[in-house]
Amino acid sequence: MESPTKARTNKKFLPARYVVKASVGHVRDLPKSTLGVDVEHDFTPKYLTIKGKGDIIKELKSAVKSADQVYLATDPDREGEAIAWHLAELLKLEDPRRIELHEITKEAALDAIKHAHGIDMDRVNAQQARRILDRLVGYKISPLLWAKVRGGLSAGRVQSVAVRLIVDREHEIRAFVPKEYWTISAQFSPQGRPEDLFTADLVAHRGEKLEIGSKERADAIAADLEGAAAAVRGIKRREVRRNAPAPFTTSTLQQEASRRLRLRVRRTMQIAQALYEGIDLGGKQGTVGLITYMRTDSTRIADQARDAAREFIVGQYGEPFHAGRIHRVREGAQDAHEAIRPTSVLRAPAQVAGILKRDELRLYTLIWERFVASQMSAAVFDQTTVEIAAAEYGFRVTGTVMKFPGFTRVYEESREEPQQKERARLPQLGEGGPLDRHSLERKQHFTEPPPRYTEASLVHALEENGIGRPSTYSTIVETIQARGYVIQEDRRFAPTEIGEAVNGLLVEHFPKIVNLAFTAEMEGDLDRVAEGGEDWHALLRTFYGPFSTELAEAERKLPRLEVRDEPTDEICPNCSRPMVIKMGRFGKFISCTGYPQCKTTRPIVKDTGATCPKDGGAVVERRSRRGRTFYGCANYPKCDFVSWDRVIAQACPVCGSYVTAKARRGGNVRYECAADREHDVSALAPAGSDEAALEPAAT
Repeated sequence: MESPTKARTNKKFLPARYVVKASVGHVRDLPKSTLGVDVEHDFTPKYLTIKGKGDIIKELKSAVKSADQVYLATDPDREGEAIAWHLAELLKLEDPRRIELHEITKEAALDAIKHAHGIDMDRVNAQQARRILDRLVGYKISPLLWAKVRGGLSAGRVQSVAVRLIVDREHEIRAFVPKEYWTISAQFSPQGRPEDLFTADLVAHRGEKLEIGSKERADAIAADLEGAAAAVRGIKRREVRRNAPAPFTTSTLQQEASRRLRLRVRRTMQIAQALYEGIDLGGKQGTVGLITYMRTDSTRIADQARDAAREFIVGQYGEPFHAGRIHRVREGAQDAHEAIRPTSVLRAPAQVAGILKRDELRLYTLIWERFVASQMSAAVFDQTTVEIAAAEYGFRVTGTVMKFPGFTRVYEESREEPQQKERARLPQLGEGGPLDRHSLERKQHFTEPPPRYTEASLVHALEENGIGRPSTYSTIVETIQARGYVIQEDRRFAPTEIGEAVNGLLVEHFPKIVNLAFTAEMEGDLDRVAEGGEDWHALLRTFYGPFSTELAEAERKLPRLEVRDEPTDEICPNCSRPMVIKMGRFGKFISCTGYPQCKTTRPIVKDTGATCPKDGGAVVERRSRRGRTFYGCANYPKCDFVSWDRVIAQACPVCGSYVTAKARRGGNVRYECAADREHDVSALAPAGSDEAALEPAAT
């Protein structure tokens, strides 16, 4: 197996005659110092043993000698298939048997051994083709960036497309011109029943959709409506059904965990990996995998799991709550694995609450609830739409009342952007019935530019455009930040100056490399290789011909780009040279222009207005090496005070200790005394403040 944790878990499932070893990931790869691909001989790769794996390989070779049969149980995807092949080659296995574990349970392990098969070379070749494509792009373009922009930069076949998405969105935002518009709403009640107030929106004039572009127009409409009689013009009633969401895929899990739990994509996958590989539940259960394989783009679930869900739902909520829906698998999905689900629906979150760590429990709960909900019946609503006539104008109001909760008894899906609020039950109204108008409200608005990408919306955009695959989303998100091409501001991506410069260069000289359609087509070609429908050497030849031509053209024509530093009024305290603002992988910082002779730097920090409880210095906002926001004393390193939560200016009224503001689900903020969270500090929350926009506590 790849993971020592999985190896330990599975050893407990198997008879004593089985020995379970871990390769600890890849054992062979292309060399780091050279291209490692013989372009002249049909792209033959040169694989080397990964540095530091000598002892592991020696141990594996020794174990193999005394074995009658060797099973390769690496991850059930292309990457795992390639690792299995590399192991077979390195250990010189004559008849290696491949087994796939989609969940780490005793039943799955024993069943997989019964259905062992040979290594799927089509999947191996798809992985080899991807690895070589990425190597050709990275190792051919990166030196060009070093020569023409600056050292340390890199280009990637998929990461560059992700950067382009972020840069293009930033250009949209900069070019956006806000447009003014106004809305008008009125409060009505049935005539003689002022206690039955409801609010309706102005939507039409003389039967046509109404758009109000200025205050003057809004005022003129208000004047037209002054004293106008109002009556119900029409009532439409209908039943609305909202179907349950599908169980999680990798992409939807990453998005929902980001929105609902505020987890980084990388953190989500780390936790999911642990839940898949096995958790020690103690007692008779021992160590067991709690969820199925977490890298998948399929919403399919096994019949056995569907039957178990039906029995659980009927027993827990009643027959009307069960639907047993088969969710349509997205077009283009590989469908090699099930959706992400609990290995046992009977293992409810409450049963493992005292065993799992906080974030493990939160993510497991999310997966369990989503799976159970996916097999439940639709939520049913009674929706009433009322049309109101006043003078030549038309108002509209829609009331929605839940008739049957269905899947919402267990789970409600979150949204990236706030949804329009639905009004609840309306008062009893009749067609033609006269209405009293109580107020008329005019509001000015401005259209807004498209929002910057969050990690969740970027993953959604990658999947929607066919860029990358479930196993690569997390890596893409992390890589573009590690390269310093983008940074996160208030949990949203913004390109750095160097990111925009490199993107502009690639768009001009390597248009296919950063073209969404071309990259998606390449993903489709790799899928066909994995399915045996395309030769991987032919795929590489088709790509490399035009690419090498573009590369030669760029080397000849590309001028050296200058990424200018921002000047400051500061003078270096060590060498008296001017200080400038530079852009690094974690954002902007101040540096001496005498670099590399003078290495004086300091971070750019934001004063929070709070006082350090240790030495009385200012508390400032900083970024960690991983790019996470935290708060610390400006006198560091003399003072080591730090807090992951924002420190506010006011002290606890009970004990005088400092108080932090913690962002909670739904945009709310909880104030807590650092000395005792039971102290009542709610009075410190300013009325009408924008504290809901605080960065959440780091996890």
